[in-house]
Amino acid sequence: MTTVSTTNPPAPAAQKHKAGAKQPVPFRAHLRRKTAVVSRWLHIYLSMVSFAIVLFFSVTGLTLNHAEWFGNTEKTTRITGQMPHEWLGNDPAKLEIVEHLRSANKLHGAVSDFRVDDDQITVSFKAPGYMADAAIDRKTNRYDVIEVRNGFIAVVNDLHKGRDAGKVWSMLIDASAILLTLVSLSGLLLLFFVYKRRTSGLILAAIGGMICYLVYLRFVP
Repeated sequence: MTTVSTTNPPAPAAQKHKAGAKQPVPFRAHLRRKTAVVSRWLHIYLSMVSFAIVLFFSVTGLTLNHAEWFGNTEKTTRITGQMPHEWLGNDPAKLEIVEHLRSANKLHGAVSDFRVDDDQITVSFKAPGYMADAAIDRKTNRYDVIEVRNGFIAVVNDLHKGRDAGKVWSMLIDASAILLTLVSLSGLLLLFFVYKRRTSGLILAAIGGMICYLVYLRFVP
């Protein structure tokens, strides 16, 4: 008599897992994927945030390098007036003097210098593309103001350099530098995940850096 075994044969290894079950992702692959996602997110949104900054500093870099293209738009004005005598004593009323010069003559800018001499008080105002110097005679109470306005191009050029623009604008320039650094680094990091373009991209980046260095060596005095 032939005995038939009722024991089922072992199931194939592929059938041991339920259909649709996800395999665990190796840590390195997971880290690489997350890094690529974060780099892409940073590059896109930091580029959008810094778009106006990049545009401003690009355009003003051109106007700053070729100021002669825009001609001389400097306008000089001389203003005279009288200052209350009680403000000009041994202990001059600095705040009152400065505010009177501002309001009476429509001056602006930050006070860059306030000098008290025996016969005269001088006050200087400076802002991007602008300066005004006031000389006050302590005996006659008369003052003379020389105001110089340099036009729109001079204003944006000074903003590009941060000259006479104040601490807040200086902080904005620092923030802009940090943003542009992060945009550059995130773009470089993102390039490492674009396998087909990685080698050519790195070669072009190296060529660009080398060209800048060679121009510096050859043409910069």
